[in-house]
Amino acid sequence: MDITLAAKAKELIAKHARSTLRPEVLTGLGFFGGLFEFKGYHQPVLVSSVDGVGTKLKIASALARHDTVGIDIVNHCVDDILTCGAEPLFFLDYIAMGKLMPEPVEAIARGLAQACREVGCALIGGETAEMPGLYAGEDYDLVGFIIGVVEKEKLILGKTIGIGDTIIGLPSSGLHTNGYSLVRKLFGVDQSVLNTYYPELGRTLGEELLEPHRCYLHRLKPLLPIIKGMAHITGGGLIGNVPRVLPQGMAAKFNSRLWTVPPIFHLIQQRGNVARSEMYHVFNMGIGMVIICSPENVNQLTQALPEAKVIGEMVKQVEKKRVVID
Repeated sequence: MDITLAAKAKELIAKHARSTLRPEVLTGLGFFGGLFEFKGYHQPVLVSSVDGVGTKLKIASALARHDTVGIDIVNHCVDDILTCGAEPLFFLDYIAMGKLMPEPVEAIARGLAQACREVGCALIGGETAEMPGLYAGEDYDLVGFIIGVVEKEKLILGKTIGIGDTIIGLPSSGLHTNGYSLVRKLFGVDQSVLNTYYPELGRTLGEELLEPHRCYLHRLKPLLPIIKGMAHITGGGLIGNVPRVLPQGMAAKFNSRLWTVPPIFHLIQQRGNVARSEMYHVFNMGIGMVIICSPENVNQLTQALPEAKVIGEMVKQVEKKRVVID
């Protein structure tokens, strides 16, 4: 390990992380543990999540553009804990490289800090590791850890969802952080391919694929009291994620004609001759967050969320199908 490069990389991360610190953070960056003073809640429930950016990093490396993946991992984790009504408190990152490169590390940290500031989350610490025996060339991995909080009485766990409830979808900004292994198999990661302009996308393929994961916190926070359940649509699509919040005996019935599937998904399906069922298993297909509410609250939600669409309803489960997509 080049100790000088490692120290430079860590200082570059710290420079951006300092801009995210909240008054509750009791230690500066670089201590052995991040200290966060917890106060202001009656019956607090801590909510945690961890995830990675996955092979979207290959696209970032191919285009030498690393700032958006930091935004990706923060927004992904924030959306995960939002599904039970939690707001973020602090975030930690893990960056592992074959050889520490200060410039990409700073770009990643810049994206991490930007996303954390936007949601009021402290980037309280992390780990930057150089592992040449594990990562080849300029390969790297990026993982995020988040801690949030919600009052126990305000937890959203889907327990009150009933048959006849309405399903509302919020649009994604594209692939978010899932499905990139299939995309790379179909298109590859050559710069000439990624820099190809597609009229239906209105930009290059690489620009489309690096569009950051959308965060739903600010849109949904004021509406949480009238929401019965939420599902963040990540790997596994609607089919794999919606059942995670449904009570036993119920199924979510979607009408795919009620929302517009973004052009990138049509392009992927045509390029690989991918079956429709497989597309809905792998990708979000334009729906980044699913909301379930009582029919009487639909107008309030859709008026507050102009981009939202009513896309289905809750029905009785038939056989083993928990999700039906017409």
